[in-house]
Amino acid sequence: MAKAERITGTPEPEPGTGADSTAESEGGETVEPEQGTGHRKRRITALLLVALFVYLLDLGSKLLVVAKLEHHEPIQVIGTLLQFTVIRNRGAAFSIGEALTIFLTIIATVVIVVIARIARKLYSLPWAIALGLLLGGAFGNLTDRLFRSPGVFEGAVVDFIAPAHFAVFNLADSGIVCGGILIVILSFRGLDPDGTVHKD
Repeated sequence: MAKAERITGTPEPEPGTGADSTAESEGGETVEPEQGTGHRKRRITALLLVALFVYLLDLGSKLLVVAKLEHHEPIQVIGTLLQFTVIRNRGAAFSIGEALTIFLTIIATVVIVVIARIARKLYSLPWAIALGLLLGGAFGNLTDRLFRSPGVFEGAVVDFIAPAHFAVFNLADSGIVCGGILIVILSFRGLDPDGTVHKD
């Protein structure tokens, strides 16, 4: 039978208390244990910092390439193996599903809501990093869909990283893919967002 145990660094609940339990103070007030609350807040802070970093990096790179590179010849970074060229993409990551722009916008919004719900019980730093990568990438491409032409919810995402024999993508796509890969690895290792590890 599989066993689950909390990894080192995650607050261990004492008998009668725990990360999700409450304690009664002398005045009869119900308060959350400080250790559990502080630990979760640090993980949420890490998630938000990673998301903000990815989002600002993506937004800044898109503003730069649109201003300097759109309607110009591609810039060869590594010969023809890697180039920078601006493509307006109405589909998903890597130019998939170009006829589903509104649907993809809804999916991105749902992803953000799901991440927010998971964050309520977040005690794992690796999960905080993974979710931050996903959140930053989702916000990056969602910003394009909301504010770029041809209109709200139908905006084209700016892609500019063009490897040879591969789809053109952006830094938001990279964040989403890296976050997804990290989540798969964490799941295979049996690590949950709340810090428990499942062992066979």
